[in-house]
Amino acid sequence: MASPPGPGYTANMLCRTYRFLSMAMLVLLAACASTSIIPEPLEQQVDKELTFSQVLESPDSYRGKLVVWGGEVLKAKAMKGGTQLEVLQLPLDDDQRPVTERTESKGRFLAWQKEFLDPATIADGSRVTIVGEVTGASVEKMDAADYRYPTLEVKHLHRWEARQADEPRSYGPWWGIFGGVGFGGGSRSGGGISIGTGF
Repeated sequence: MASPPGPGYTANMLCRTYRFLSMAMLVLLAACASTSIIPEPLEQQVDKELTFSQVLESPDSYRGKLVVWGGEVLKAKAMKGGTQLEVLQLPLDDDQRPVTERTESKGRFLAWQKEFLDPATIADGSRVTIVGEVTGASVEKMDAADYRYPTLEVKHLHRWEARQADEPRSYGPWWGIFGGVGFGGGSRSGGGISIGTGF
């Protein structure tokens, strides 16, 4: 006849159960935590209902509105009083990162950074998410044609790091080297640098 489990066995089971519950709580907390790269004071002012297509159609009607747009930098140009970015608009994913499919673009826009930003620090092809105030439109040459660009004054700029194309995708809970826990699928690379210009 087998003897009943001793006190050590029960303590071991309780310890494992505690560890499992702790891990589950960390995963839930990480899932609930905000991952927004937009500063909270600005996020509260953003018009989330206003689309890029609406502004593209009638830029002057939305002057002063705060929007969040993203895309691929086509050209960064230093100018008197600041830096101008020409951006190919791209939809944002759940992490507010521009998607990679250029065919999803609705057009281009110009973002004006008042403080000088060395164009060499934003290479062509960089992906950015911008919180900006709509300032109207500017007609400029695109090749041989005139093109009306919606214009923004940058309030906050987040430049995304390039993802490694061959980075393996992983699923399930994970822990970061510097702390933190997450859950789910996909690549976890692609941080970035945020630049704020005041609220």
